[in-house]
Amino acid sequence: MPNLKQQKKRVRSASRERLENLRYRSTVRTLTRRLETAVAGGEPERVQAEHRELVRWIDRAAAHGALHRNTAARRKAQAARLAGPAQTAPAPTRRLRRGRG
Repeated sequence: MPNLKQQKKRVRSASRERLENLRYRSTVRTLTRRLETAVAGGEPERVQAEHRELVRWIDRAAAHGALHRNTAARRKAQAARLAGPAQTAPAPTRRLRRGRG
């Protein structure tokens, strides 16, 4: 049991963060299952929408620290493979300009 005021506060904040991380990871698992059922159903529009939503949540979970960045990259790659060749086209990225210097 925490004795100090700061320790009690850390227990409360850690509990809150743990629940938030659980929510992110659970949502990613749910959306992965939805993508799998959409692929099995053979609806390209639904597959595309589910894939986009899954990638959005994976990025969000990695940004908040609920998923490690390598885990997020691996899950995004698995989702892209699952979604099929239409989804694996790389998104247009901004090119960095190199200055003189």
